Amino acid sequence: MTVHSVDAASWSSSGLLLALGIGLLVYVTFIVFLYVLGRREDARAWAGFIPDCVVLCKRLLADKTVPRRAKVVVALLVAYLAMPIDLVPDFIPVAGQADDAIIAALAIRYTLRFVPEETLEAQWPGPAASLRLVLRLAGKRDRQPRGG
Repeated sequence: MTVHSVDAASWSSSGLLLALGIGLLVYVTFIVFLYVLGRREDARAWAGFIPDCVVLCKRLLADKTVPRRAKVVVALLVAYLAMPIDLVPDFIPVAGQADDAIIAALAIRYTLRFVPEETLEAQWPGPAASLRLVLRLAGKRDRQPRGG
């Protein structure tokens, strides 16, 4: 019985690594494709989008002006995104990433109730186009963020 458990765990971790590898390959291919097409600014924005979101969360958690309730939501978002278990598995095309994006947008929308948009702009490390996307996902369409 132990042998089957080890085999199942080994297969499951191999499958997870394969899915992550394929996802990373598609992501990198997309960025290279944008670069080759001459859309270097878009390629940079996509290449840095996830790291920029991580840095934003870290900065919001460290910001003393951000209320505790907003920090709790940001911390829960980080924990959810880091969990290996997902509402919709990430290896399912489009839907696997869409649930993460929806939950992140809802968390940012909630956070913006307590944090001025200017604070979010000041903490965003990436290009303005990426920030506009984040704000659009959070339901903010009123104005353009800073120049980048």
